[in-house]
Amino acid sequence: MISSPSVRRHGLWLRCAFAMAAVVAVGILAACSDVPIEEKYPKERIPGDSKPRYEDPTSIFGQGGLFGGDQASTNDGSGGGGIGVNSLLWRASLDTVSFMPLLSADPFGGVIITDWYSPSATPNERFKVNIYILGRQLRADGLRATVFHQVNQGAGWVDAPVAPTASTDLENAILTRARQMRIAGLQQ
Repeated sequence: MISSPSVRRHGLWLRCAFAMAAVVAVGILAACSDVPIEEKYPKERIPGDSKPRYEDPTSIFGQGGLFGGDQASTNDGSGGGGIGVNSLLWRASLDTVSFMPLLSADPFGGVIITDWYSPSATPNERFKVNIYILGRQLRADGLRATVFHQVNQGAGWVDAPVAPTASTDLENAILTRARQMRIAGLQQ
């Protein structure tokens, strides 16, 4: 099919007109971004109310939306700013096991897994820690720690028993550090 120069010019003109219209439409929409929008909904009036009462709209993703944004800034460490778990417990956990190499750290799932660590004083034994932060609240039951212990018996590493209080002691050290961070944050 052969097209004449006038048909090609007409097609070019239509493409340019469409592109200009799209640019103008984007410009108009961008200009509307500064328009304040009322995001409060009227509540049901109670007899005796002289003025309407308003409430914040609820979201299908819960308070703070999908990514936890637009929440009032608080020092309770409840995990605002995009982190899925209590930020004080998260930072305290990382501080407490900072001497061990990290294998995995997932702030959205609240999982910290360290690699095996051998203390220099006892090179024939090694330890590994898994920490699970279970919620967004700073609570003692919002944290689980598991400690693994192995000893080298010449042929390789063999699982060894862990002191019964090792996990609880680690959890308590993390909770103590989280409390210290919270107090330091409140004093600022």
